[in-house]
Amino acid sequence: MSASVIKSIENGVAWLKLNRPDVFNSFNREMALLFQSELDACASDNSIRAIVVTGNGKAFCAGQDLKEVTTPELNPGFRKILEEHYNPIIRKIRSIDKPVIAAVNGVAAGAGANIALACDIVIASEGSSFIQAFSKIGLVPDSAGTFFLPRLIGFQKASAFMMLGEKVSARDAEKLGMVYKVESIETFMDAVEKTATTLAQMPTKALGLTKQLLNASMNNTLEEQLDMESKYQIESAQSEDYAEGVAAFVEKRKPVFKGK
Repeated sequence: MSASVIKSIENGVAWLKLNRPDVFNSFNREMALLFQSELDACASDNSIRAIVVTGNGKAFCAGQDLKEVTTPELNPGFRKILEEHYNPIIRKIRSIDKPVIAAVNGVAAGAGANIALACDIVIASEGSSFIQAFSKIGLVPDSAGTFFLPRLIGFQKASAFMMLGEKVSARDAEKLGMVYKVESIETFMDAVEKTATTLAQMPTKALGLTKQLLNASMNNTLEEQLDMESKYQIESAQSEDYAEGVAAFVEKRKPVFKGK
C-alpha cells in the first residue's frame, strides 16, 4: 500500500504530496500523523530550504474523511482530531523557519482549504476552488480558518463564505487576496516549481525571521512590531547570507546564498 503522504526532495525543495486520491486526499488519522512527521523532518533537514504541499489526483484536500468519523471503530473523536491532527499541523506550518507553499491543484475544502490558507504562499490552478464546507454539515470552521481568512479577505466576506458554505473559484480567490496567484492548468506545476526553487535559493534565515515577524504582526502593537523588526534585522545582519548579499551587490554579481 502506498504512503498517504509522498515526499520527494529536489534542488533544496521538499515536495509533500497528500496521497489519498480516491477520497480527494481527505485526512484520516494515519495521513494527519504522517504529514506532521514529514513537516518535522523538513524542519530539521538543513538541505531543505522550501516546502511545497500539494495533492495527488484531482483534489488538493477535501478536509476530514467523514467515513472515519462515522465509523465507530475508526473514529478518533473530534477532540483528538483537532488537538492531535489539525491544530498541530497549523502550528508546524507557521513555526517552520522555511517558506511553505500550498500548490492547490483542485478542490480545497474544509480543513483542506484552511491548511492551504495557513501556508506562506498559495498558488492555485485555474480549475481549483476553495470551500468552507463546515456549515453544510453543522460544524464550525477549524484549522485556524477563523483566524486567517478574515485577515486575508476581510470580516464580511469571510463571515459569508463560512456561513453560506459557498464555493470560491480560484480566480475569485485571487481577486479577493485569498491566494498569491492563479496559473493555468498547463503552467501550474512549472510556476510552483519555479517559485519554490527561487525561494530555496534565497537567504533562508532571513525568510524564516520574516515569517516570524508576520506571525507576530497578527497581534502586536505598532511599537511591539517595531521593536521586533529591530531585533531581527540586527540578527539578519550577522548572517553569512547578508555578507554574501552585500558582497554580490558591490561586485555586481548574482549572490549565492547558503541559508546560513
